[in-house]
Amino acid sequence: MIDRDYELFATIVATGSLSAAGRALHLSPAMVSKRLARMEQRLGASLIIRTTRRLALTSAGERFHQDVIAILDAAQAAEARVSGQYSEPSGPLRVSAPTSFGRLHIAPYVGRFLDAHPRVQLELNLSDSFIDLMSERTDLALRITADIGPGLRARRLATNRRILCAAPAYLEQHGLPASIDELRSHRLLAAEGQLPWRLADAEGKIISIDGESHVRTNSSEVVRELAVAGVGIAFRSLWDISNDLAQGRLTRILANHEGLRDVGIFAVQLDSTHILSTAQAFSDFLASLYAPVAPWEKASAPL
Repeated sequence: MIDRDYELFATIVATGSLSAAGRALHLSPAMVSKRLARMEQRLGASLIIRTTRRLALTSAGERFHQDVIAILDAAQAAEARVSGQYSEPSGPLRVSAPTSFGRLHIAPYVGRFLDAHPRVQLELNLSDSFIDLMSERTDLALRITADIGPGLRARRLATNRRILCAAPAYLEQHGLPASIDELRSHRLLAAEGQLPWRLADAEGKIISIDGESHVRTNSSEVVRELAVAGVGIAFRSLWDISNDLAQGRLTRILANHEGLRDVGIFAVQLDSTHILSTAQAFSDFLASLYAPVAPWEKASAPL
């Protein structure tokens, strides 16, 4: 039946492999491969590129997948209307987020989300790498970036404000830079790949600050701790240092300059993947936390 082949194709894409789809549908890998080949032959188009490491949708496969998901959703909705049942988010949900952001601004609220959606089985993975959503079988990823990249659909949750800051102890010892030019002669702190800094002044003029970090590290969290310890001046996201600002451990400097506002905090999914009700629920939950004013904006206001 065509609808069963549609379900098979959707499951292959969702699980990322023929064998995993077979396990989910209680079919042998050989049967999954046979039915997929039969469907491709019937359609006269290749849907999936098979490699030794992963599966990838062809352009025809991406379009077909979107149509298949719409058909399956419509059938499910029709059955729910007839039976009087309404779907509740349920099942596994795999989420990825940057390490510090996930620890500070997702993990504390997970309990509240699960209380509201008890049938969701959440897996939260923290990594500072931009993972491949398909190969990692990730349903939803939080990314802090100005460029989402191709093949993804994104929901902007908040703007990522970044400011220059230093500990009072550092400023007492080394002085307060009165200008961008003076800043260049100070001890700068940045993780690998975070320099140069790109800032905008009050008129929108873009300024680049390059140099070497006073301490070399691959950890953004270490940069924050070094700044709090008075080692140098850092360029940090407000969500990362709002408590330090509120408690006086860090002080904002050169307040008429901050990071470009094109960098945002996004919830992203594969563009060719069905919007799972679980992922949509989690995205909605985060949006309710961070809008209209993010908690880190409130904690450090006024800036």
